[in-house]
Amino acid sequence: MGIDDKAKNAAEKVAGHVKETAGKVTDDETLEAEGRAQQAKADVKQAAENVKDAVKD
Repeated sequence: MGIDDKAKNAAEKVAGHVKETAGKVTDDETLEAEGRAQQAKADVKQAAENVKDAVKD
């Protein structure tokens, strides 16, 4: 996995956390859910990249 992919996944996870927190602060359940979904998406991408790395080794 390239450093670019790691950085993109980390940035997406952070953005999701920010959305989730903003949703909690503003009592916006939709925004909070979007943030959780974005974090989950980043986790799935990261897991897929880890599998690719394991297969390469």
